[in-house]
Amino acid sequence: MVNLIGTYECKVDAKGRLMVPSALKKQLAPMLQEGFVIKRAVFQDCLELYPMSEWNVLMNKMNGLNRFRKKNNDFIRRFTAGVKMVEVDSNGRLLIPKDLTAFAGIEKEIVLSSAINIIEIWDKDKYENTIEASSGDFADLAEEVMGNDEMDGIS
Repeated sequence: MVNLIGTYECKVDAKGRLMVPSALKKQLAPMLQEGFVIKRAVFQDCLELYPMSEWNVLMNKMNGLNRFRKKNNDFIRRFTAGVKMVEVDSNGRLLIPKDLTAFAGIEKEIVLSSAINIIEIWDKDKYENTIEASSGDFADLAEEVMGNDEMDGIS
């Protein structure tokens, strides 16, 4: 299981390429040969970058869904819409496909934010607005999500 750490600001060039920050590249080094999958996020207007090993774990779960149930079939179609395989090139750059750049509203400045085993890719303004908008109720959310008795020992 991958546990990525950090939030990084960087820029996207006119072709949609970003230079992967060196601290993040070091964390991703064991996964560079396998490549990555980039997709639309489900709940936010951002992108998700999955190391191939994490993508395969997720696909194994999805392979267990009964495709003869319409909801499952619809979910799979929507979840995988726009999915692309990407690689970090020899210069340390990652190309974000144009359709995904448009979906996330990415212009020039972006934020790469670790989300445990994936990297979220945000337009910088959208990221800051999302963090700001949710800051007021974060304590309540933290208590609800992490404050149950099953999580004893975690602080």
